[in-house]
Amino acid sequence: MGLLLLLTSTLLSSYFHPGSVVNAQHMFTIRDISLSVEPSTDVTRGTNVTVRCQVTVSSSGQEALSREYTIFKDGSIVYTKTTSSSEDFLYLLPEARVSNSGKYKCKINIEGKQSTSDAKKLSVTGLSKPDLHLNKGVVTEGEELTARCMAPGETGSIFFYFYDNSEEVQEKRVNSNQAVAELRFSSIGNHKIHCAYTVLITPDSFKSEESNSVTVSVKEISITPVLEISPQYKIFEGDRLNIFCSVQTSQHSTENMLLYLSEGTSLLSSGTTKVNHSMVALAKAAGLMFECRMEMGHLVKTATKTLPVTELFSAPTLTMSPAEVFQREPMTLTCKSESFASERLQRKELTYTLYSLGNPLNSGDTGVFSGKALQHEFNYTCTARAKGIEKHSETLTVRPRVFVSAPKISVYDKAILGKPIQILCESDTGSLPINYTLWKGYHTEGTTRVQMPFQKALFTVSISKPEELNKYMCEANNGREEGLLGARLTANVTVPLTHAMLSVLPALQDISEEGHLNLICSVQGTPPVTFKWYRVGDPQPLNATTSDNVYKDYEFPVISKAHSGKYYCEAFNHANNIVRSNEVTVEVRMAVWKKALIGGICLLIVTVLVLVFGLYFRSKRGKRDAAAELSVRSVVL
Repeated sequence: MGLLLLLTSTLLSSYFHPGSVVNAQHMFTIRDISLSVEPSTDVTRGTNVTVRCQVTVSSSGQEALSREYTIFKDGSIVYTKTTSSSEDFLYLLPEARVSNSGKYKCKINIEGKQSTSDAKKLSVTGLSKPDLHLNKGVVTEGEELTARCMAPGETGSIFFYFYDNSEEVQEKRVNSNQAVAELRFSSIGNHKIHCAYTVLITPDSFKSEESNSVTVSVKEISITPVLEISPQYKIFEGDRLNIFCSVQTSQHSTENMLLYLSEGTSLLSSGTTKVNHSMVALAKAAGLMFECRMEMGHLVKTATKTLPVTELFSAPTLTMSPAEVFQREPMTLTCKSESFASERLQRKELTYTLYSLGNPLNSGDTGVFSGKALQHEFNYTCTARAKGIEKHSETLTVRPRVFVSAPKISVYDKAILGKPIQILCESDTGSLPINYTLWKGYHTEGTTRVQMPFQKALFTVSISKPEELNKYMCEANNGREEGLLGARLTANVTVPLTHAMLSVLPALQDISEEGHLNLICSVQGTPPVTFKWYRVGDPQPLNATTSDNVYKDYEFPVISKAHSGKYYCEAFNHANNIVRSNEVTVEVRMAVWKKALIGGICLLIVTVLVLVFGLYFRSKRGKRDAAAELSVRSVVL
């Protein structure tokens, strides 16, 4: 017992000793978090702004909680701090700038539990005036100077712009409040330089006013490029040109100097102090444009001249005769320069060459070539030459036409007697346009011109007899002296139905019960024919069938009194005209055996009646004879 008390005492003393740590769980909850901007969400530049984060936390103990605060601006973290204070968390923006504008949020993290406030937008307006400084006030052509543009007190991502006489010459993007630009001037005289800047705050931007203006004086360097051309006047194609590019200077050193001589975009020659080039003049619509360019460090000077050159002869044109040619037919190609400089050239000096790979043509007079057209399209070009000048024509594509084949003739849709009939004429081959003519015997019915691939040559005719259709023929022509005549039209003509008639078998007077009945419908016209039989009073047909004959019957195998009534039939063919027959009244008579049975019964009844009456009269007579006999016997007695 004493030992137990000693152990208990020891444990209690160690549990409550001042140096020990009690690991009790701390219970808490984040009830609310909010963010505010002071003194206002809209402030001017230079205002001291406070972003206040207020958090309400409920906890079960007295021990302070470790709180991690994070401030976000436009979704990016700008500040983080851990504290155990329960006071409001403050994020200070002393002398706020435009770059401080944005949407702010506050997030708190306590032992893994997090909560984020709603966003508040801060808008700061007003930018400082930019300040421009130059390291030189006087420079020479091509000399470099340094310009420094400052935006006092501004922060963030800034675009700086430098201007020369109100024209933007450079742009710099930096993350500081100043930018440096190296400027050079190609024109002499006074240049007014100023700058401006823009603060970029996605998705907005804010532009400052213009800076102070600084004047720079640019002095000319006494060095000038010289461009000389010989000859200078009345230059024709083929003339030899000599071009010289040099510099003229009195005092300035030509060290590090480079010269470039060019014509248009073609560099002809280059050197240090003097370059030259010799070439044959070629005519151009805008003339020959030469440039002598001097480069010395950053200094660039140019001298230009435009030299008009008279055309010695024009580019040839290639034409074909006739304008349209059929396969394997003769054709002539002519290559000719329409104009030439008669003071320098005679027409006979011009020579022409035809290029036609795979289809050489015969050469006749100067520039005239003859041959036969191919069966497919072919490209030809020609070249004119004189005094070393060579010019090419544009490509001429010869597309030989194809003669039309014998036309085929057919009926478009259906041929119905008494209605307009469309006749189609078409050929399997032949170049468009094609003229189709419809003939009836020896007379033309009309002509149609087909110019598009899907266009049809249709003719509308009318006939009074089916055999008239065989008199039609088609003629096709697309350039021959005489057209091609096709075969005669062979087609079936549908004659509309007429004269519908309904007849019956057996004869009407012989129709009786338990016999059969045939309703025969006949018409005049072209089969196949669709027949329908009706009973008067019933809208639905008794039967419908299609036949390749102009008649058809419908049979009742066994009839009765119920089949008595009026009947008719209807018929139609491909002409789609419905014809109706006459009505036939059918009366079904009594069957023969029924008549015989009734007669036999009647005869039997009569016989029985005769026997009955005979017996009756006989019995009456017997009674009278007996009475008479009794009377006689009584008298005798």
